[in-house]
Amino acid sequence: MINHVKGTIEEVNPAYVIVETSGGVGYTINISLATFSQVKDQKEVKLLTHFIVKEDAQVLYGFATEEERELFKLLISVNGIGPNTARLILSSMSVGEVLNAIAMEDVKTIQSVKGIGTKTAQRVVIELKDKAKKASWADATKINVAYNNNKYEALSALVALGFPKNNAEAVLDKIIKVEGIQLTVEELIKKALKLL
Repeated sequence: MINHVKGTIEEVNPAYVIVETSGGVGYTINISLATFSQVKDQKEVKLLTHFIVKEDAQVLYGFATEEERELFKLLISVNGIGPNTARLILSSMSVGEVLNAIAMEDVKTIQSVKGIGTKTAQRVVIELKDKAKKASWADATKINVAYNNNKYEALSALVALGFPKNNAEAVLDKIIKVEGIQLTVEELIKKALKLL
């Protein structure tokens, strides 16, 4: 098992990176857009890896963070999600957004990824909801996503307008569950005002 690859970046693009190690071996490592954005300007890199052996290929996948690698492993454990689909999910959403979509049972957000149908998105939510909660790296304090900030700001504004905090929070959670996590603070407030 190859745990990580450390070396000089010989070539990098949004789909893969070639890393030459000190022994002179160059590894082609498939990456997500999230990892690409973190390594594209670096000369030296250390990528955490996951090695997959298939009948017709041996493929190395690389990740800038442990959280991304662990989520990748969870995603490929779902029936119907292969490594390339998992990489596509991680390229379309951040780790935090995927975890929030799973936690909120937001099938629509997961389905928004190209190539993911309703049944597959539902399987992701059903099969990973408990696993994602139990994962130590899925600690809410580590997941710094706009969704949390937007919800908090919207909640603060609604409380400042005189609405009870518990009611406002319940309404915001309901809106996010139905509409997804992409809503801005303003959109959250407008929608919540119609329901409060």
